[in-house]
Amino acid sequence: MFLKQLTLLNYKNISQQNFDFDTKINCFVGKNGIGKTNILDSIYHLAYGKSYFNPLAVQNIKHDEDFFLLDAVFLKNDKEEKVSCSLKRGQKKVIKRNNKAYEKIAEHIGLIPLVIISPADNDLIAEGSDVRRKFIDGVISVLDQSYLNQLLQYQKLIAQRNALLKYFALNQTFDQDTLTVYNEQLAPLGNTIFEKRKQFLENFITIFTKYYDLISDKAESVGLVYQSQLKEESLENLLQNGIAKDRAAQYTNFGIHKDDLSFEIDGYPIKKFGSQGQQKSFLIALKLAQFEFIKEKSGELPLLLFDDIFDKLDEFRVTKIINMVNNDTFGQIFISDTHPDRTEKIVQQTHQTYKIFNL
Repeated sequence: MFLKQLTLLNYKNISQQNFDFDTKINCFVGKNGIGKTNILDSIYHLAYGKSYFNPLAVQNIKHDEDFFLLDAVFLKNDKEEKVSCSLKRGQKKVIKRNNKAYEKIAEHIGLIPLVIISPADNDLIAEGSDVRRKFIDGVISVLDQSYLNQLLQYQKLIAQRNALLKYFALNQTFDQDTLTVYNEQLAPLGNTIFEKRKQFLENFITIFTKYYDLISDKAESVGLVYQSQLKEESLENLLQNGIAKDRAAQYTNFGIHKDDLSFEIDGYPIKKFGSQGQQKSFLIALKLAQFEFIKEKSGELPLLLFDDIFDKLDEFRVTKIINMVNNDTFGQIFISDTHPDRTEKIVQQTHQTYKIFNL
């Protein structure tokens, strides 16, 4: 899998840009605010149907313009795949594959395997459990369309159940039978999602640990601990026994939408006890494990995007990444950086073909 050509029109701060890419390394260099990260984000957008940095789709349209358009040509299994993504103000986003629009954007997920490593990944440590759940769900969904469909169905039912609980409170009424209908639909979905998350993490943790040891030189031990209410009790029982609490809160307190992933270093939360260097190593190892997991399961080399990370890494970690590139661990790579000289020096050490785009 590699990206051959890319066209951006009215995307964020970019009026129009066209690119023809090298099959190995492609670098975008220039001052801050010029649009380097936005180009990387456009590639992510074409793969996942949304921006990595701004979930409000309409805010990705350039100021004073009515639409954005992303056009790309990928090569997948020796076959060209034309993918476009467009959004017009006041209308729904449209993603097309070979000029045919998808009925649902979710159907597109998995066609273009891609991993991004960015300073924004720090949210995985700093923010709430929903960010870490999205990470888990994102990796699984690329490989399992049924998982994504089950997750979307579960989220829709939870929203409806929550609306029902609010209705009960507002109208001072209660209907056990209607709530039971939702419980009966949620239970099998939630149990299936829980089992898939559990199985994924059993495989993923081994890969993650390997990369952390490689990047940090085995300086300390790290862990990923899956936290779920379903480890102790079935979702059927949790929903049934939690009705009083749900009615009081007007919200569903039990289920896989409360799952979390605990990031640990030497048995303690890395958020509180990890240094900046340890947290950087942790996040890079997490993303490289994501890359390898997708590669192993799909049989394809995902695209790999490095957003401004060389500014945040010491020479030791940069050297480790260069060695992986030279060992052909990765396929096509996209890099953004503010320092042209540093970028050229780094890519020359890889002994791979490359292109540098000065913006």
